[in-house]
Amino acid sequence: MTMNRARRTARFAGLVVVAAAAAVSLTACQGGGKNAAAGSETKASASPSTGDGGGLGGARGGEDKPKPSGDRAQTGMRTQTTPVHRTITPAARPTPASPVRTQPLPDGSKAEIYKLGAQHYLLKLVHRGDVLGTMEANHRDAGLDANDMFIVLTPDGRVQAWMGGGHEGPGTFELMGGWTAKITKVGGGHYRARILGDAGGVSTTLDANGHDAGVEIDRVYLVLSDGGVISAHA
Repeated sequence: MTMNRARRTARFAGLVVVAAAAAVSLTACQGGGKNAAAGSETKASASPSTGDGGGLGGARGGEDKPKPSGDRAQTGMRTQTTPVHRTITPAARPTPASPVRTQPLPDGSKAEIYKLGAQHYLLKLVHRGDVLGTMEANHRDAGLDANDMFIVLTPDGRVQAWMGGGHEGPGTFELMGGWTAKITKVGGGHYRARILGDAGGVSTTLDANGHDAGVEIDRVYLVLSDGGVISAHA
């Protein structure tokens, strides 16, 4: 318990750095336009249930994930020390004054969920009053890997979040729910995961190209990061 609290405290200490950038982006969002100064931020885009996926848009700003070693290198299991601190640009349209609901997240932060339209929702990741980032699902699922906390936002406003369970590709990994993920590296910050069912056929493909991708398949939620980390939760 003490180690988890220390790790969580360290994580949020790092996230405070990007909170100011998120506040600037949020102000621009409420004014109805994108902030031109958001060059250092990444944008949340939605990922489809089939075909290419999308979660966070834009480059990571030079983040490098350490490669696992020893047994973890062989199994593809992700280490718990990988920093993933990112701010995502909110939607261009004004955000409603009040969320439709809030939801606690497993790392101690909370999600504020806003309805922007039919099959169109925005999630703000908030900790102690600071907006650390947003993600947006517009007619398609969106996914986010936020420092080993994985989030899927669906177009009808449902949120699924969990901690850990990530595998770092390239490689083939057995996932929760009986799915198999075959991850290939396409290029820098670009990974693709083919999600296979029991019969071995491809049920969907997640394409994380400079942004994370997320999808819900038969009540199983999956996130693929643009660093090649995949996790599933049911």
